[in-house]
Amino acid sequence: MTLKVPPGATDCHLHIFGPTARYPYTEKRAYTPPEASLEAYTKLSTSLGFERMVIVQPSVYGKDNACTMDMCVAAGPKRARAVVVVDDTFSDAQLKEMNDKGARGVRINALTSAGVPPEAIQKLAKRIAPLGWHMQFWISGPQLVALSDLIMALPVPAVFDHMGQFALDGGVNNPEFKTLLRLIEKDHCWVKTVGYRVSKAGPPYEDIRTQAETMIKTAPDRCVWGTDWPHPHLEGRAYPDSHFLLNLMASWAGSEAQAKRILVDNPARLYGF
Repeated sequence: MTLKVPPGATDCHLHIFGPTARYPYTEKRAYTPPEASLEAYTKLSTSLGFERMVIVQPSVYGKDNACTMDMCVAAGPKRARAVVVVDDTFSDAQLKEMNDKGARGVRINALTSAGVPPEAIQKLAKRIAPLGWHMQFWISGPQLVALSDLIMALPVPAVFDHMGQFALDGGVNNPEFKTLLRLIEKDHCWVKTVGYRVSKAGPPYEDIRTQAETMIKTAPDRCVWGTDWPHPHLEGRAYPDSHFLLNLMASWAGSEAQAKRILVDNPARLYGF
């Protein structure tokens, strides 16, 4: 299926890196990416037909959101939103400033660090609730299961990175995948249908098709999609083609109408476009 991208389409997951002289990486990082500029991304998004973007704070910057927020401002409020990384050291004034510049969510990263304690997640959720922000979880399948009750009770929307990073063993009956489905049945839980990191077979990623189609059928109004450009930290794995990934998502969606929900309508609600 070759998708004609509708007006107002949003790439809901991408990263900007560098220039490193201005935006140095944190010393404690799992990988060191090459520079990937807003200008380079714009060339890709234009070729794809996307008008909007969500810049996600990558782990290599830690809690220094300068690059993410500067690029969000540079892209402009009609075009860009951001997801940041913060903790309880950030003041309410700092959160408000980031909100004014386009931040709409906080990323909870438990994969490249020691994790975030449940009590810290609950405390942060209460602080961002008045801003209308969501929590974006980059966690493993077992962590998703362990935190499912907490996530179910959050006072803010929850968004799962990379399809929740569930294991493929057992297909749709895998406990991690069944937990993900149970969560996205709820009105405040969303999922990013960016699945190539979940796949074990690699292109054309047919080993995740059934799960992806099931997610979209379960939560058609709470699925979003992104390129994950520039595809960082893929050492030893196949480098994906963004055009292929976009058309793959459209084939999972099953119709242009559902693809439009994923690309336009759902992101507009979640990120306030």
